Amino acid sequence: MLKIGLTGGIASGKSVVGEMFIKLGAHVIQADLVAQWLMYPRRPVYEEVVRRFGRGILNPDGTINRPKLAEEAFGNAASGRPPRVQELNALVHPAVVQHENEWMEDIGKDDPKAIAMVEAALILEAGVAERFDYLIVVTCRSEQRVERFARRQKISEDAARAEVTRRMAAQIPDAEKVKAADFVIDNSGSPEATEAQVRQVYATLRKEAQREN
Repeated sequence: MLKIGLTGGIASGKSVVGEMFIKLGAHVIQADLVAQWLMYPRRPVYEEVVRRFGRGILNPDGTINRPKLAEEAFGNAASGRPPRVQELNALVHPAVVQHENEWMEDIGKDDPKAIAMVEAALILEAGVAERFDYLIVVTCRSEQRVERFARRQKISEDAARAEVTRRMAAQIPDAEKVKAADFVIDNSGSPEATEAQVRQVYATLRKEAQREN
């Protein structure tokens, strides 16, 4: 089985690329969804996040309000609060990584020739790239990030630009991620152009998976 890391900056199109890999036969898990699951009420990560960041991040039903948590984690220039994203990551990442590792192990037991792919924004930032056989980095142009984030969050481009800039400040620049990548997928063109790159990368990974087993 091949273990693949799929990463890239905010709004680069990691999830879109991940869906393309799924259609070709890869198994993909999204770190963001794992983190959300781990932060549901009555789970250990939830309790610790609420203890550290306060009940002000909660919705009326007791679930974590992600925009409020993000504001606390990434800082707020208007209030002068410093970023606490590293503190949040230290709480969440170990549990996410453990869940992903268990998932990959289960995939390998079911199919020794499988391609198990973890889609996560902070693979390099978290220092966990070494657990993968190959690293794929998805890139796009800066303005595209803003446009895509604005559409996804249904906010203005000015608000999206501010949020993207804030979050990118906590991530390794794309140029550095590209240097660490085994494969780079440029998602700044048409969907068809991106899909062609995905197919090419998948064909290489499929051959490698067959060779290793």
